[in-house]
Amino acid sequence: MKALILAGGQGLRLRPLTEDKPKPLVLLNERPIAEWQIDWLKREVTLDEVVFLCGYKWDRLKEHFGNSYGGVAVSYSVEDTPLGTGGAIRKALNELHNPSENVLVMNGDIITSLPLKSMVASHEAPGTQPTVTMALVPYKSRFGIVYIDKLKVVRKFEEKPEFPDVWINGGVYVINPQKVMKHLPETGDIERETFPRLVQYAEIVSYPFYGFWSLIDSIKDLHEVESEMKSLQAQSQG
Repeated sequence: MKALILAGGQGLRLRPLTEDKPKPLVLLNERPIAEWQIDWLKREVTLDEVVFLCGYKWDRLKEHFGNSYGGVAVSYSVEDTPLGTGGAIRKALNELHNPSENVLVMNGDIITSLPLKSMVASHEAPGTQPTVTMALVPYKSRFGIVYIDKLKVVRKFEEKPEFPDVWINGGVYVINPQKVMKHLPETGDIERETFPRLVQYAEIVSYPFYGFWSLIDSIKDLHEVESEMKSLQAQSQG
């Protein structure tokens, strides 16, 4: 299976860590984010190739990974000008000659223990065959919640609660490349251009996941994910 990793952004909220490298090379517990991602992909599926959809400082990615990593072929779909997530995916699929097999797509700033093998199986189950299967994770507030009563008296504080019935896009997709191509823009984001169109035809199926999932969008996120990963590792060894 081939995996496309969206890695074209400048990672501005991770400055100064991204001043000389793209976000996938930012160190997370002493290893680049992208290494954690590829190792996870390898554990979950039979991975033939990883394609970085890149632009900003992309040569640093190539210097680090070259043409292979851990026995998996690595290639680069380079944007001369930013194409957006939808345009980047379209370009990469064209360069892969619009493969007939399903393709994995993930954002380059996601760390998760999502059971990808199960997600792929659900996408390929007889009788479904959607254009996209999208991982969903519960919305977790970045802020503490304050509860008040009818008299406006504060009654309770809850620090960064999770809302199990409110879902957000988890940034991991299984896509049917032949079906999705006609809905991908030349320039634009898949989230704004492609997904709203597919929703009209009931062509997106969700894969809800309650386990470990983190977005690394800032230095604060980075430190929190590092701590959470160390905690999970200690629990697994304990």
